[in-house]
Amino acid sequence: MDDVINVSGHRLGTAEVEDVMMEHPEVSETAVVGCPHALKGETIFAFLVQIRLSIEQIAPALPKTRSGKIMRRLLRQIAKGNLEDLGDTSTLADPAAVETVLKLYRQMPVKPTS
Repeated sequence: MDDVINVSGHRLGTAEVEDVMMEHPEVSETAVVGCPHALKGETIFAFLVQIRLSIEQIAPALPKTRSGKIMRRLLRQIAKGNLEDLGDTSTLADPAAVETVLKLYRQMPVKPTS
């Protein structure tokens, strides 16, 4: 998958967006993925770790492989609302991290539109 998100014709690198979000003192980890949007083509969907409720929901960790790589493929599926079939999770280090992210996604009052 490409780590560039095309929002209304503007190409945004996920790493650059994550770097900006990491500047906030309450954020310890981020992962940004593209999410389909009816008007803009794609929109940014951000997952943040160890932040206060004043920003958004709290997740203790992002889903990672046993080697420590963030499983962006799973996060893309969640951001798109594909919660039932996340695909292969055999390399997942901590299945509880995915369950927590899914739980928080389901609790979101507003979900991305496609």
